[in-house]
Amino acid sequence: MQDQVTLFHNPRCSKSRAALQIVKKLGIEPIIIEYLKNPPTSEKIKEIVNKLGVNPRDIIRTKEPVYLEKNLNNQNLTNEELINSIAESPILLERPIILVGEKAAIGRPPELILEIL
Repeated sequence: MQDQVTLFHNPRCSKSRAALQIVKKLGIEPIIIEYLKNPPTSEKIKEIVNKLGVNPRDIIRTKEPVYLEKNLNNQNLTNEELINSIAESPILLERPIILVGEKAAIGRPPELILEIL
């Protein structure tokens, strides 16, 4: 049985729409989480970071105004502080992110998600 596919999705993002299209072309109906409407908890973000095998900084969108407003470029911030900032301002979460079982991928470019599907 195939693991459930979950897509953290922003329908206004072309990369996110492209990732969704790739998944659907493979005949997979993912659980779609519009993370701006239903923000992930700090615990969920921790889980994503662990599955990706990255540092929280690697999933933060640095060009969002809130990035500078929250002084997230401060290298002294802990991983916990960064994760909490993403939970408080989900616009900071890189997109799209796809989860499949114990694996995860950031769809930048969208074709990267094929590595875990």
